[in-house]
Amino acid sequence: MDRKAILVVSASVAFIILWVFVIVPKYLTKPTPPQSAQSVAAAEATVSGTNVTSSPQVIISSGGSTNAVAPFVAPSTPEQTETLTTKDARYVFTSHGGGLKQIELLAYPETPGHARKFVTNRVATLNNHAPVPVMALLGDAALQGDSEFALTRTANGIRAEKTLSNGLVVVKEFQPTSNHLFSATTKLENRSGQPVTISPQLWVVGTATPVGPMPSSTDIPGVMWYDSANKPIDTTTVWFDNKTFTGCLTGRQEPRSEYRGGASNVTWVAVHNQFFALAAMPSTNAPEVVLRSIKLPVPSLDDLPPNVTTPTAPQGIQAMLQYPGAVIPAGGALQRDFTFYAGPKKYTTLAEIGGQMDNHLENVMGFGFWGIVSKVLLIAMNWLHDTLGLQFGLTIIVITAIIKTVFWPLTAASTRSAKRMAALAPQMKALQEKYKDDPAKLQQKTMAFWKEHKVNPVGGCLPMVIQIPIFFGFFTMIRSAVELRGAHFLWITDLSLPDTLFYIPGINFPFNLLPLIMGATMLWQAHLTPPSPGMDPTQQKIMKYMPLMFMVFLYNYSAALTVYWTTNNLLTILQTKLTKMNDKTPAPAAPVAPAKRK
Repeated sequence: MDRKAILVVSASVAFIILWVFVIVPKYLTKPTPPQSAQSVAAAEATVSGTNVTSSPQVIISSGGSTNAVAPFVAPSTPEQTETLTTKDARYVFTSHGGGLKQIELLAYPETPGHARKFVTNRVATLNNHAPVPVMALLGDAALQGDSEFALTRTANGIRAEKTLSNGLVVVKEFQPTSNHLFSATTKLENRSGQPVTISPQLWVVGTATPVGPMPSSTDIPGVMWYDSANKPIDTTTVWFDNKTFTGCLTGRQEPRSEYRGGASNVTWVAVHNQFFALAAMPSTNAPEVVLRSIKLPVPSLDDLPPNVTTPTAPQGIQAMLQYPGAVIPAGGALQRDFTFYAGPKKYTTLAEIGGQMDNHLENVMGFGFWGIVSKVLLIAMNWLHDTLGLQFGLTIIVITAIIKTVFWPLTAASTRSAKRMAALAPQMKALQEKYKDDPAKLQQKTMAFWKEHKVNPVGGCLPMVIQIPIFFGFFTMIRSAVELRGAHFLWITDLSLPDTLFYIPGINFPFNLLPLIMGATMLWQAHLTPPSPGMDPTQQKIMKYMPLMFMVFLYNYSAALTVYWTTNNLLTILQTKLTKMNDKTPAPAAPVAPAKRK
């Protein structure tokens, strides 16, 4: 390795350390100083520049008017809980708010237990450490009351009930079913002898929290809602952070506190993290979705990996559905029905439910623009795993080999074209020198030159362009495939995480072997690829060492992605060597200088 290569590698390693230990900790979670209860209440009451300190409340709008909504305050009485357990989950209900406190997914550990990995010995939990339970009712003081409900068991579920001072009785009934589904029915019953006017209501449908005690670069909590025009809208904690990016530098503006969306077209809303989701599906489209950024409790050091020494309060997103005010006649009731999905982001399950309810719930996967490619790759990966009984790591290698085989002819043609172009480089350079003062003439002569020698100058880029959807589809699929969570392969203990072997003593820097192997294969591949004719020497050096930047950016991504990329690089290197060995096409002869006249 020459001196320049050593400098580039050293700079790349330094940038990794800077990114992991300075930039990410500084901007991923913003430390919050300790606050008193009064200051917290005052902060929660500040919305859109309106600061209410005497009576903590949040201002919401409905039909152009504003209404005061008291923040949820847990009752001072002892909390009563009731638990329902199915084969899929454990549902814990609370009397404080009369809702679902948390959902424990019994088949999914919070931290998959493998060697060299930190394990909490808990299961993955939805709405974990959320200050407000699912289906809590927020409104003005008359509608919310003291938030103390009576819980009772029914034949198939749990009933929460509370009588308000205005004569209304709030009744909620929860019933778990199957396939990670449960139903929730809410009623506002007017048992008084006269009509009762109620203000706009906010029904809390859940809080997005990280999978584990702390978020990671890939596990970012968010809330997605789906409108009746078949358009999913996803809002993560990054949106609330309101950061600005300029190149590699990150700046911070004033954080956002609230998001609102929808116009009587909210088909469903789902709080989610990297692998799990809690989705609320109202029986009819909801008017509006309201999201609020909240701080979760600071985790204990005992719940964190040994390399984390200064825990901060993770950020969560509280999701609510807002309904307008109404008048409930004497003896009448206002009822709303919801179906909830609380489970893993498993495409086949979500697609089945989405088909049954005709609401495209599978969009919770967050595949985005390359969705069709991600779906095909995910289905293929699961089919190979189930049919052939392969480990998921081997399955990724097989899929990569299949894709490479499909594109083999195109890539081989690109390699041959690059070889011919390299042989024509001296003639091309002479042409550029001859017409350096006449750009129009140079372009005309260049096109004629390529046509004469039957060379397509963009042929080398075509295979790369065509495979871009495959790469992004693979990247998106791997990022959210719960099937890869906890999957073993070689020394890798979890394909959904970096393959950290150990932390370098003194700096707590993770040693991830696969990204280093991937970077080495990318450098090897770049060495075998001849530069384009006429490329500036500086550009050639940039292209030569650019793979190291990919190694930097992907250093802390999942091992599954680096398995795919490393396999693809090795297959490309093999194909390049085989193509060059078998290419019998004679290189174009170099131009012969005319003989000088005597």
